[in-house]
Amino acid sequence: MAQKKAMIIGSGLVGSLWSVYLNQAGYEVEVYERRKDMRLTQISAGKSINLAMSYRGWKALDAVGVGDEIREIAIPMWGRTMHHVDGSTSYQPYGREDQCIYSVSRGDINAKLMTIAENKGDAKIHFNMECVDVNMNAGKATFQNTVTGELVYAEADLIFAADGAFSAARYKGMQRTDRFNFSQNYIPDGYKEILLPANEDGSYKLEKETLHIWPRERFMMIALPNFDGSYTCTLFMPYDDHEFCFNNLKTDADVTNFFKTVFPDFYELMPNVAEVWHDHPLSSLAIIRCYPWTKDKLVLMGDAAHATVPFYGQGMNCGFEDCFELNECMKQHPNDYKAAFDAYQKSRKPNGDAMQDLSLENYIVMRDLVADPDFLLLKKVEARINALYPEQYFPKYSMVSFSDIPYHTALTKGTEQENMIKNLIEENGITAETSIENIDALVAAYMAK
Repeated sequence: MAQKKAMIIGSGLVGSLWSVYLNQAGYEVEVYERRKDMRLTQISAGKSINLAMSYRGWKALDAVGVGDEIREIAIPMWGRTMHHVDGSTSYQPYGREDQCIYSVSRGDINAKLMTIAENKGDAKIHFNMECVDVNMNAGKATFQNTVTGELVYAEADLIFAADGAFSAARYKGMQRTDRFNFSQNYIPDGYKEILLPANEDGSYKLEKETLHIWPRERFMMIALPNFDGSYTCTLFMPYDDHEFCFNNLKTDADVTNFFKTVFPDFYELMPNVAEVWHDHPLSSLAIIRCYPWTKDKLVLMGDAAHATVPFYGQGMNCGFEDCFELNECMKQHPNDYKAAFDAYQKSRKPNGDAMQDLSLENYIVMRDLVADPDFLLLKKVEARINALYPEQYFPKYSMVSFSDIPYHTALTKGTEQENMIKNLIEENGITAETSIENIDALVAAYMAK
């Protein structure tokens, strides 16, 4: 029998990992990428929002034996460090003592996964190939070489669209079909990256193994560590309708005044912030939802199916989980790709939606609530419940980041649990001054009901 051929459009994180899965499933894989080969240029730490790898991502990587190679470029973050307006800090662990998420540079992990795709996935990656047409029924696609203008025609048994939020494969194929549902919703805020360099001796200016957050109500900045001692910082704030908004920061003096006023402690760390303000572009943030995810021989994966905002750190993890779950569906339906693709979309669509809802919800948590006394009290009580009843109670964040419990289950169950804790606090008059011993006693009585 002739070896089956698979075409992947997009050599980003999901496309590169999926090529390894397909190779192990016996497919001959060719990948078409619009961009040039990023490995041929110097990758700097501040090119893109650093990513947070958690359980789902590691599970998908380890399933095809490439997790340890990615661990070499990952820095553990055991919790979040809050930087308050008065210059003080507080620390909130993410989970149990053995639980953490990992900071990875988007450029570094993408470059490494491309090399893994070629070496372990035996994939052939064609760069500078822009998708200009997709024939889903025939399994054909047309690409234009962005350097020479030449048209390239490709054909395969199956086509996998992993070309991101603004997927050309989705636009040229799926979005032109009847009864295809699509929505694109931008949030009011954008983001800009700032690279906080290491000290002159190469040491870190902040604690290394933690995610740093500066919550300022309508504004938020985060910082994730890099191996060279620097931090990739990302500022989130509105485009308009505020004294301080992106469209009002027109001069270096405006930028300096903004940081001195809103992030004074960060300004002390980086008084030259205005000088590097223009090093990285202002970027927008959108939620993209669509359905169905498959038509004929084409299936959508990763951001092409469920692009999200970055506030739960699950975009990459969800995309990697797509690879694991689609592989399981194809194993369950080895001779019927339509049944496999349909099973995949029916299983993953509710989880993609829930992941996006969780991401939007967590923006409010990170921006506003992490410094809110009521929220901190809820988390204090929740930590005691989890410590006393680890087999019965799993916090929402832990369900999302430290398990493979379906996203939609984590969203529903987590919300129910938080409402339960709010009732426990209200009914028993628990305050920030209530001792741990009294909280434990009240929790025990409540759980015994």
